[in-house]
Amino acid sequence: MKVLWRLFYSKNIKKPKILDSWLNYLEDDINNEIPKTITYDTWRIFPQFVEFIQLNGYQSYDDNEAWPCLFGVSRPLLKPFELKPFNFQTESITSRKKLNSNNEDINPIIRPDSSLNHRDLSTGELRLSNTKSYKFTSNDLIDCGVIGEGNFGIVCKMIHDKSETIMAVKRIRSTVDERCQKQMIKELDIVMRDNTCPHIVQFYGALFKEGDCWICMELMNTSLDHFYKFVYHKLDQFIPESILAYITFATLQALDYIKSRWEIIHRDVKPSNILVSRTTLKLCDFGISGQLIDSIAKTRDAGCRPYLPPERIDPTRATRDGYDVRSDVWSLGITLYEISTGYFPFREWTSVYDQLEQIVEGPSLEFKIDRLSDDCKKFINACLNKDENLRPKYKQLLEHEFLQKVKEIQKTENVSGYLSHIIDGLEKNTEKFKLYYYLSYNSQ
Repeated sequence: MKVLWRLFYSKNIKKPKILDSWLNYLEDDINNEIPKTITYDTWRIFPQFVEFIQLNGYQSYDDNEAWPCLFGVSRPLLKPFELKPFNFQTESITSRKKLNSNNEDINPIIRPDSSLNHRDLSTGELRLSNTKSYKFTSNDLIDCGVIGEGNFGIVCKMIHDKSETIMAVKRIRSTVDERCQKQMIKELDIVMRDNTCPHIVQFYGALFKEGDCWICMELMNTSLDHFYKFVYHKLDQFIPESILAYITFATLQALDYIKSRWEIIHRDVKPSNILVSRTTLKLCDFGISGQLIDSIAKTRDAGCRPYLPPERIDPTRATRDGYDVRSDVWSLGITLYEISTGYFPFREWTSVYDQLEQIVEGPSLEFKIDRLSDDCKKFINACLNKDENLRPKYKQLLEHEFLQKVKEIQKTENVSGYLSHIIDGLEKNTEKFKLYYYLSYNSQ
C-alpha cells in the first residue's frame, strides 16, 4: 500500500495530532510510503514506527486502509489518494539510505549502530534432548525463510546443519548491553530447560547475533488464528464446543504453569500466540526473560492492543503493583469469543480511540451463542468481566463446569484427528502454507 502523507498536509486535510510524532519516520525511512506488510527490513529501518503501529492492532482490519484509519483518518478521505502494493524487497537498506541522503526535503534520522553497542555472543548451546547437545553459532543454521513477523522482530524457519533438526528461530531486536545479554541467556536457559508442561513450546537454545537475540524453539504446524479462520471462513463450519473446551483447558494449563512455576504473567494472550500441531496445542511468546522484558516493556505496553483488558488501557485503574494474571484472563476471554464466533468481537473499531471508549467506558461485552452450552457462555462471560477484582484467576477457571469434561473428551473424541483434518485442509487449500511458528502480532 502507498499513502502519500504529504498530501494530507498540502490538501489541508485536518490530520490527527498523533501523526506529528511519526511523520519523520514515514518520510525519511520509507520515502513517503507505508508498506502493506511488515518485513524484517522494514522493521530494522523504522522499528519505532512499526512497533507503534502493531501495538495498536492495525491488523484488526482486512483491507489496506487499516494503516491510516488507525490514526483516525476516515475511509472516505482516502479515496483521492493513490493506494497500491509496495514491495520492500525491491530496494536494499543501503540503496534506500543513499536515496534518502540525496533528498533535500528529508531530514535523516540518526540511529545507533548495533555494532557499536553490542559485542556478539555468537556461540550458544543447542540442547535438542537430554542426550543430544551441540555448541552452535548462527553459521550452523540454514535459513529457510521468514515464517512470521511481529512487534519486535521476525521468526524464521531454520535447520540445524549438524543434527538436521528443523526449528523456529525467533530473532528479537534488543538494546541491552553485553552484561545483560549474558544474563538473558542464563535466564532463558534456566527457565526453559525446566519446561515439563505439554502445552508450552520447547526451547532448544539461544545466542546473540549483531545485537539481536536468536531464540531457537520447536516448530509447530500453524497458529490458532489461521486455524479458526480457515474453519469459519473457508470451510464455512464452526469449531465444536468439545474442541473449544480442549483449547481452553490447554491454554489455561500453560498459563497456570508459567505463573506457578516461573512467576511469569504472559501479557499477550491471543490466537496467534497459541500454536497448533496435529496432536496438540501449545502456548508461545511469553516473557521468558526479565532482562528481555525490561528492554521492550515500555514500548510493548505503550499502545492499546485489541486484547488488552480495561485495567491496562485506563491508567486510572492501574494498581500500585500493576496488573496480575486476571489481565491474561480477559485476553483469554476475547480469544475464546473470537474462535467461538469466527470474528474478533470489536470489528467496528476504526481507531485506537474507539477501543478506549468501548473497553473502558462502554457496556460490558456479553457472549451469547445459542449453539453453545450455558457452561461455555458463563465461562467466557466470567473472563470478560470488566472489573478485574471480580474476574476469576486460573485455578478457579480450571475447576469451572465448562472444563470438567475435558478428560472425557480426550478419551472419547478424536482431538488429534480433528486437528490433523483442519491442518490437512490448510495445506491443500492455502496458497502458500508454511509450517508455522507465529511471533506475537495482531493478525485480525
